Amino acid sequence: MLKSIIGLTLLLIAINGYSQQTLKFDGVNDKSIVNSDSITGASTITTRELSSVSESGFIEQPKSSFALLGAAVPPATAMRLSWQPNQSSDGLSMPTPILVVNGAQSGPVLCLTAAIHGDELNGIEIVRRVLHGTDPEKLSGTIIGVPIVNLQGFQRSSRYLTDRRDLNRFFPGNPQGSSASRIAYSFFKEIISHCNFLVDLHTGSAHRTNLPQVRANLLQSSVAEFAQAFGVSVILHSEGSAGMLRHAAVEIGIPSVTLEAGKSMTLQEPAVQYGVKSIQTLLDRMNMLEAAQPLEAPDSIYYHSAWVRVNHGGILLGNVRLGDKINKNDVLGIVTDPITNMRSEIISPHNGRIIGLAIDQVVMPGFAGFHIGIQESEERSARLNHNKDQKVIVQHISTAPESE
Repeated sequence: MLKSIIGLTLLLIAINGYSQQTLKFDGVNDKSIVNSDSITGASTITTRELSSVSESGFIEQPKSSFALLGAAVPPATAMRLSWQPNQSSDGLSMPTPILVVNGAQSGPVLCLTAAIHGDELNGIEIVRRVLHGTDPEKLSGTIIGVPIVNLQGFQRSSRYLTDRRDLNRFFPGNPQGSSASRIAYSFFKEIISHCNFLVDLHTGSAHRTNLPQVRANLLQSSVAEFAQAFGVSVILHSEGSAGMLRHAAVEIGIPSVTLEAGKSMTLQEPAVQYGVKSIQTLLDRMNMLEAAQPLEAPDSIYYHSAWVRVNHGGILLGNVRLGDKINKNDVLGIVTDPITNMRSEIISPHNGRIIGLAIDQVVMPGFAGFHIGIQESEERSARLNHNKDQKVIVQHISTAPESE
């Protein structure tokens, strides 16, 4: 029953998006020459006009071939395309692979993006497994997968672009702006504008790790409905900052969330498996692809979170693990001065759950060590969940820093 309700709701959102979603771009009929091949074999695609945007400027439901980057992907077909942001020297450019699986039946267009920060590897593997593990014959709709958005950063094992800018602070971009802004504009216009739903995959940064969680603007009903379809145990309210990909996508009417799992600079099999399972659950509840064992409904929805910072520098050793439930005044960890041996306890100011934490390391005063999803009282939680006045809800939402 839950699957049917969520699937029907998301389908209505998608259909509404097909007919009402206005794109804020010029030149949507620009021609682009691309090289494309199937995920398993090569074939040449000639230059074509982008046709997934109608003359009226609205996204149309895919009925046969799916048009993207000048290529037409037939029904029941998987294909690899190439996106070129035109920000490299001639002869030295390297196109970014775009994986597309166009199903045999009609349905929504789901986009999966990873490695906007080039050192976040778990999302790359999640996208690879989902796209290569999807049978186009059994799929309803289309999945667009971009395993490595920030190829510049990935090649250097860096979070940032080569100009030291964070790409996830420049969407939807500006064709006349900085290099980062132009890359963001090209990606948003040529890829994201063709999506009906978006999942942007991330990990913790700066030697921090995150419990698998969905971050979403729960004040948007379509986004809140979308967020609950993953089955991920933790959902965290977060509107996102201006410049973030999901924030920009929501601004033009595309329900979008961030899926966080694990830490950067390494592949973590448990996080990857959980991420794949959550995407498969999402596809199942959207009636796009049946999952063998979908995850259950989320058990924790947090409207308020906070980072607990250390007050002294030294060696941080944590006392808690991801997912632990903690009480106010619990000792979360200890910072020890390696010279004087003086110790400073890090005390929790809240009741809640550890949804992110710093890996044991050397820290400076002010370092964000532990991210707590704050447990609300039953009365306050009921008010947050059912209050229809968004202005009242906003008063209770944390402005805790994010690493997306």
